[in-house]
Amino acid sequence: MPEPSDYRLDDSRRLTGGNLYWDRPSAIIDVSIEGDPAPIVRAWRAAVADWLACVGYEDEQTTCRLFDGGASLLVSAPIDVLYSMCELNEVAWATALAAVCGAKPPDPAEECPRLNRLFDEERNPRLLALQAEARRRGVPFLWDDDEVSVGYGAGAMVWTPDALPSIDDVDWGRAGSVPVAMVTGTNGKSTTVRMTAAILAAAGLNPGLTSTDFIRVGERTIDTGDYSGTGGARMLMRQPDLDAAVLEVARGGLLRRGLGLERADVAVVTNVAADHLGDYGIYTVEELIPAKFIVRRALHGDAPLVLNADDEGIVAYAETLNERIHWFSLEGDNAVVGRALAAGGSACFLRDGWLICADGGGQREIAHVRDIPATLDGAARYNVANALAAVSIACALGIPDAAIRRGLKAFRGDESDNPGRGNWFEHRDVRILVDFAHNEHGMAALADMVRRVPSKRITLLMGQAGDRPDKDIADLVRAACSIAPDTLLITALPGYERGRELMDVPHLIRDQALALGLAKDQIAILGSPEEAVQQALRQARAGDLLVLLVLTRRQQALDLIHHYIGGN
Repeated sequence: MPEPSDYRLDDSRRLTGGNLYWDRPSAIIDVSIEGDPAPIVRAWRAAVADWLACVGYEDEQTTCRLFDGGASLLVSAPIDVLYSMCELNEVAWATALAAVCGAKPPDPAEECPRLNRLFDEERNPRLLALQAEARRRGVPFLWDDDEVSVGYGAGAMVWTPDALPSIDDVDWGRAGSVPVAMVTGTNGKSTTVRMTAAILAAAGLNPGLTSTDFIRVGERTIDTGDYSGTGGARMLMRQPDLDAAVLEVARGGLLRRGLGLERADVAVVTNVAADHLGDYGIYTVEELIPAKFIVRRALHGDAPLVLNADDEGIVAYAETLNERIHWFSLEGDNAVVGRALAAGGSACFLRDGWLICADGGGQREIAHVRDIPATLDGAARYNVANALAAVSIACALGIPDAAIRRGLKAFRGDESDNPGRGNWFEHRDVRILVDFAHNEHGMAALADMVRRVPSKRITLLMGQAGDRPDKDIADLVRAACSIAPDTLLITALPGYERGRELMDVPHLIRDQALALGLAKDQIAILGSPEEAVQQALRQARAGDLLVLLVLTRRQQALDLIHHYIGGN
């Protein structure tokens, strides 16, 4: 018989929207399992059925995902009783453990009254009625612990959960909507979102965006910080001056909470590469791809899914889908694009320096890379790809070509409109690049651009958070060192050790760089990003290129650069 130590409950939480598993809000537990998972999963399903009958929710369903060393176990739930359903799921797990391991099970005489009390206290019939009526009318509906709303932008009406109106008291004719785009992927999300917002602004709209750095409507910053999850999306959609929304949708939020919105007019997957592997039972890129594609659950009707035709994993996964797909590619002769266009589909691609949009109506030249500052005349191919994704969104939303051109030209990619991502500075023949490349895929794209920039010497500054596997850190270093740096400055990231000692990751980076052929006297380890930036600037000489991968303390690093430029 298995031992209780063979099983561990790692996490219990709510999935408040469409998620990796299905479209249903759910209670989910992540569990570790040693050995065969089948007996404990069978016992859990049986226990859930019994406890659902106890509280009168027999119609709710279960699903699960097995992974190496564990499982995710879900019970669907109406949105007004998700906390209570989490309690039920945990009780069902304890019951299953007792059945499999022979331990004492939870006592129904105690747990059934307790669970019924929790469900009774949490139920909110008006919340469910508003949700149902909004769906019937095709009106946007949002809810969280603090606010409930129908409509977006100027058409949003907001209440607290304990003061909801009856459906007859809602002015449904006032509940308006705005166009919504969702952008996810391993790299390029933030830049694509900000490029798209610039295009929407050029079209005369007041766009809002969420990102890992801030939440903003037009020129008004609502707050700074990571707003790439469900909370940021809901906050943005309730802003009264919002005309259109572009949401950066990060993997972590998708897996932890699901989608923040039920509906989008276009969704984008920029690329999928190794990053954050090991979280939530996802260990390979192949397993990560479906997690990125959660955004497709928000598409409705004929709304397009915009995909990168240059990403082999995305192309393979797309063959399993039914959504209308709009492809983008850096190659004008991409075979996937060619087949899609021959079948009457649509795509954006690069040809002879032009960003081309093609559909059943023919092919149109949208803009040349030399007129898109963020592409550095095409040298920054990753920003050409981001521009193609942004153009694809704009075309899906019906933005005129002239506005797309104006928006791409207005987006300079500097620290004011894209802070920390591809920001260039130059002073007395010293070039400085500040970027956020933090995984092998992003670093390889950055290295491709750096190799096109003339320089006498290259100084590379890099660090990494402690929650990345050793292999991912080694892959990042290998990609970074492909630019053949003359000096490598390695920074610790205080506060981002995430289970390691402060200097563990810097030492891993150093050892990998030495194995790749750098000499000891080419490498220095610093205690913080500020110290590393200061050293890079002190050592700079005419003809140098400083590649500063600033993952934390970005504003402090930018301030040091401005002081360097202004003080010399």
